Amino acid sequence: MRIHARRVTLHLAETFVISRSAEDEAEVVQVEISHGDVSGFGEAAPIERYEESADSALAWLEQVELGEDPFALDEIEQGLPPGEQAARSAVDAALHDLQGKLTGLPVHRLLGLRRAGPPTSWTIWLGDPDAMARRAEGAAARGFKRLKLKLGGRDGLDADRVAAVRSVTDLPLQCDVNEAWSFDEAVDYLPRLDVQYCEQPLVAGDPDGPELKRRSPVPIYVDEDCHTLADVASCAERAHGINVKLAKSGGVREAVRMVHAARALDLGVMLGCMIESGLGISAGAHIASLMDHVDLDGNLLLAQDPWPGLTFSDGVQMPADQPGLGVAPA
Repeated sequence: MRIHARRVTLHLAETFVISRSAEDEAEVVQVEISHGDVSGFGEAAPIERYEESADSALAWLEQVELGEDPFALDEIEQGLPPGEQAARSAVDAALHDLQGKLTGLPVHRLLGLRRAGPPTSWTIWLGDPDAMARRAEGAAARGFKRLKLKLGGRDGLDADRVAAVRSVTDLPLQCDVNEAWSFDEAVDYLPRLDVQYCEQPLVAGDPDGPELKRRSPVPIYVDEDCHTLADVASCAERAHGINVKLAKSGGVREAVRMVHAARALDLGVMLGCMIESGLGISAGAHIASLMDHVDLDGNLLLAQDPWPGLTFSDGVQMPADQPGLGVAPA
């Protein structure tokens, strides 16, 4: 098999703001794996928080040797260099896309999964309460069934942000703090929030995590605390659920392992994403049926998606019922 990778810049429709950053574009790395005259594709969305970048992903991919059998996933996985979870995820997605094209099956059928998962949330990025309420009204008009609010403004207004959005919509709300609260802030805010869950209120590894889980009236989900299967057991001590992202886990195979481990520990599971094109989001969409909650809006935040094929229908990011991932470059 042959592998080729290239850097791509994705442009956002509007500036995306969370507690620790704001961005107008995102760099991803797209991977092509060829077997004969058939190619599979995948996308890496490196996460700066974990010291990954398009440059480090490309350097890692230069070391990858895949062998000749696209179905020998255990052997291929064991031979990959360490690190670079986003690039690893792109290789994994490209191999699944290739397998699907070689067998004539969509990836969800290769895995024995249902096609449709829960509705995806739409992210309302961090801003003043009134602005977030206006964006929430627009999202409901576009057909979204869940809203995720970015909090962590460090200005004492996070409860007001949730209240402002609640005043304009009856949709289920979720929130993501991106590690921005202290323990005392979390204890103060959580009883006042009308949300289904709160994602990563404390800094990853905060020793107060288990106590916050005990005291919180709102389910706590962790993101920055949970990367791979090795993290799931310890997350059960500090959370009611985990956020699985392919860019953190290293791909579909590890994500599925994490889901099964979480279920064994009575943890809820959500599927998250980064800012990605339809190529990256499609890999997640094919396993979305395993999840309780889905946050797969990364491609919907773009000014233009260069890899169409996913269908947004009744709030659900529906993977194509075509061989492989079912997306193709525009």
